[in-house]
Amino acid sequence: MDNYRHPFIGSMAAAVVDADGVVVGWTAAAERLLGRAAAEVCGRPMGELLADRTQWTGLAAGRSGQAALLDGRGRETEVAYRVMPLVDGGPARFLVIGAPATEVARWREDHAFTRELFLQDRVGLAVFDDRLRLVRTNTHLLPYTGLPTDLKGLRLADFLRPEDAEAIEGLLRDVLDSGRPLVLPEATVRTALDPRGGRMMGISAFRLQADGEQPMGVTALFTDVTERGRFRRRLELLHRATAAVGGSLSVTGTCTELAAVLAPGFADAAVAEVAESVLNGDEPEPGRAGQLVLRRAAVAGDAGGSLPTGTTVTVDPADSSAATSARSGGPPAMAALLRARGILLGRICVYREQGAEPYDDADLELLQEIASRAALALDNARRFTREHRAAVSLQRSLLPPAESDTPAAVTASVYLPTYTDGGVGGDWFDVIQLSSARIALVVGDVVGHGLEATATMGRLRTAVRTLADLDLAPDELLVHLDDLVSQLVVEADQDGVTARPEPAPAGATCLYVVYDPVSRRCVMASAGHPPPVVVRPDGAIGYVELNPGPPLGVGGFPFETAEIELAAGSVLVLYTDGLIAGSAGDLDEGMAELRTRLGRAGVTSRPLAEAGREITAGLPAHRLPDDVTLLLARTRALPAGDTAAWDVEPDPAAVSRMRGEVTRQLETWGLDDLVFTTELVVSELVTNAIRYAGGPVGVRLIRAERLICEVSDPSSTQPRMRRARLTDEGGRGLYLVAQLTTRWGSRYTDQGKAIWTEQEFPAQ
Repeated sequence: MDNYRHPFIGSMAAAVVDADGVVVGWTAAAERLLGRAAAEVCGRPMGELLADRTQWTGLAAGRSGQAALLDGRGRETEVAYRVMPLVDGGPARFLVIGAPATEVARWREDHAFTRELFLQDRVGLAVFDDRLRLVRTNTHLLPYTGLPTDLKGLRLADFLRPEDAEAIEGLLRDVLDSGRPLVLPEATVRTALDPRGGRMMGISAFRLQADGEQPMGVTALFTDVTERGRFRRRLELLHRATAAVGGSLSVTGTCTELAAVLAPGFADAAVAEVAESVLNGDEPEPGRAGQLVLRRAAVAGDAGGSLPTGTTVTVDPADSSAATSARSGGPPAMAALLRARGILLGRICVYREQGAEPYDDADLELLQEIASRAALALDNARRFTREHRAAVSLQRSLLPPAESDTPAAVTASVYLPTYTDGGVGGDWFDVIQLSSARIALVVGDVVGHGLEATATMGRLRTAVRTLADLDLAPDELLVHLDDLVSQLVVEADQDGVTARPEPAPAGATCLYVVYDPVSRRCVMASAGHPPPVVVRPDGAIGYVELNPGPPLGVGGFPFETAEIELAAGSVLVLYTDGLIAGSAGDLDEGMAELRTRLGRAGVTSRPLAEAGREITAGLPAHRLPDDVTLLLARTRALPAGDTAAWDVEPDPAAVSRMRGEVTRQLETWGLDDLVFTTELVVSELVTNAIRYAGGPVGVRLIRAERLICEVSDPSSTQPRMRRARLTDEGGRGLYLVAQLTTRWGSRYTDQGKAIWTEQEFPAQ
């Protein structure tokens, strides 16, 4: 650097002394040092300037030392000096240079420090000028191939990869411009000619600047932190892997999380393989030849798709080479066994692209440590899977078939149990055939998880079916169900003897929907449950405006009903809140996402089971916060010609006329074989209605999958079948009706009650 000047130069004093020791020249710096002007000193012996004149022994070329001089006020000043001869062809003279002894000592220390700093080989040292060109470096700047022998005058971009040079120069330029020191940020350093991954350097830098002058450059120290960084990254990877595999109770989920942690980053591709029996929750059992079949359960980072899941490989549990022989993805590669309690559960394999930095022993040790921790999590997941499978089997046994086909609607359902440590939840659904070809759709969710929730779910489903058999209105049914749940909560609180493994469920939500295919009217009520979605035949999607009442078990509050009319081919979508949980539990976001999924699934034009699977696709069970239940119902409408209704006068003579009307209608429908029994049924029911209830009386026939006969009257008294004695004149009507029909019952209506019967169609 042409303008570089050591700070010591500015304080250096000089005097010219002749052979007799007389001062003949005096510099301005000497005047400032001792406070003596040249006119005062020149012509006087040099020894007079000494505090102790007895120390004067004359001048000798090359002499150096330290002496106490007197300044203009008579005070002593310690000065370090050196004597040098002046050769100019004249009389012998000497140049005496000096400076304050403290500054000289500090300069010598700085010089020794700088010299040793450039000689040491532990830290790379480089001095840059104000254009970031290298001025001086030590031999340990970048200790690997691709570095030029002489770096002076070069820029970093002349021998480093452009992206690395640009990043480092950006840091150095900030130091040069702002003056703020740089303390150990890390940067990758790779030479342009070195094909390896380079080194990770910690960089410290400070600006070089003399007092009151422009910055002269930057000094930077390069510390190789590659191994330290690797150790830190390995430790971080170990912690991430431990946290990832410990957060799932699903075997597949554990494998997926493990592979995702390893690739990308530690590997370009990672494969988790487990024994097939482990996927089912069982302990692995080698085959007859002692071989164990591993199935590829999860793959991460395989951009080319060369490692598909589901493929199998056979390994020998006693062969330790199974931990290092996984090289089918191309070198470099390695593998570690997933072994817990001495049992081989599977293995984890990692691969890097051809030409990448090979794995070393430390990498293998890290993978083995990760595998040992993952194996414990995998074994826990296997045990949980076994218990969870039993719980899910119990819960599924309490639910109806996944699909149904009735005159009112065709339905399909999806149930996804969650993999939480609390166990399966209390979700349930039901499809109940009611009288007069109607159908009830039910979806509910018991609070909590575990066997308690499952048992409560079973009790509630049974209760709903019992109440539905009474043909109660939706709001009235929920009132009775609310009373039942309140009683269950009280019983649980009073149970102070039985030790419960988990807290008893404290409530439930329920949505009860009744659809009539004759009128196409749909009536519903909700106890704290999300509203259903209606997908119209034209594809329009909307939530039903329904005011949900309180959850079951709160007690003391009424429930409101909502009534809508549905065109044939509409799809009713009932679900539990696990489907609309959304991110961070945002229900609005989840409900919007459900509308999007329904639009993509095309529920009005494709099989409902297929549509249900698409709607719930992308919801991995091991990540679900709660169970997911989805019930789809595509409605039907009975043709107008399949129903016939009459009003009957409260006159016994009208019974005969009614039998004639029924006969003609059945003949029109081609049901001649049912004329005789239907005449008897109608005659008995109409006669009883006229005799005990008065008028008006209504009769309706419905041709659905069975022949349905209804007789309504204004009385709210429910009929009771009894066995008549031989001497009784009456009391045999309902008994006769029960013998002639497949099923019969009664329900309350807005005007009174209706007695209904069903008869099977004659075999064709």
